[in-house]
Amino acid sequence: MTIELLGLHHVTAMTDDASRNYKFFTDVLGMRLVKKTVNQDDIQTYHTFFADDEGNAGTDMTFFDFPGQPQGIRGTNSISRTSFRVPNDEAIEVYKKRFEEFDVEHGEIETLFGHKVLTFEEEDGQRFQLISDENNEGVSAGIPWQNGPVDTKHAIYGLGPIEITVTYFDEFKEALTEIYGMTVIKDESEVALLEMGEGGNGAQVILRKDDTSRPAMQGYGEVHHVSFRVKDHDAIVKWHEKYKTHRMGNSGIVDRFYFEALYTRIGHILIELSTDGPGFMTDEPYETLGESLALPPFLEPKREEIEAQVRPFDTTRSDK
Repeated sequence: MTIELLGLHHVTAMTDDASRNYKFFTDVLGMRLVKKTVNQDDIQTYHTFFADDEGNAGTDMTFFDFPGQPQGIRGTNSISRTSFRVPNDEAIEVYKKRFEEFDVEHGEIETLFGHKVLTFEEEDGQRFQLISDENNEGVSAGIPWQNGPVDTKHAIYGLGPIEITVTYFDEFKEALTEIYGMTVIKDESEVALLEMGEGGNGAQVILRKDDTSRPAMQGYGEVHHVSFRVKDHDAIVKWHEKYKTHRMGNSGIVDRFYFEALYTRIGHILIELSTDGPGFMTDEPYETLGESLALPPFLEPKREEIEAQVRPFDTTRSDK
């Protein structure tokens, strides 16, 4: 069986305020909160998932809200920017006006590898960009949030290329091609574009070289890890075997209830592989996704303890 990577699965970053972050992603960006849960390895910490209308793999940006964490420090050897796909160039213009309306820090519309892009930041300094799917081919996007504040003809509907910046540019590029089977489609002295699976905006990595900046430090406003998609349990088992063959330290397969996960590091960069399913509608109905604190079965007996520790914030939308 093939165990090729299918594309981007999710990106997980850190915020200093889960409530503000929720409002930014839903009210400004128009992404749907499909799961409000806790970090399964640190149950005092919220883990929120923003995605498309149904929480499909390849569409979700997730956040940890670690109590008391310091602000991250930008630098090299980090996941430096996350992209979100929009349907066309017109959508980039729509969001630019939206960012001006909501006073969101943003750049000017530019072209990157043949696609219109618009960089922007959240209040905590987290770096993002929109990328247009006009003339894009490859991995399909998700479904725009049907009841969101942005017109579905223009709304964000998936993850775009993830940007990684490292000092060890050639070595990292070799790992992405030799271990993960990615193909280099653009290669310059200090930047390369690689893709996996069917390719396109939903299956790409932008690799940048920076051997002059100081190393980044983890904290809020920085990315924690990136996850790539694998089909199912059999595929992630094969990847675990591959890691062992290459003598790569790894987490072993972890059942996250919503998907299975496998973690390793390539230098400073934490890479997760995640299965496409079971998905986010296993324990909540479509109509009220993300409105209550959802816990996987093994944490349900600790619900009272968990609810006493996390700061409550209202994510109810179905009655509005």
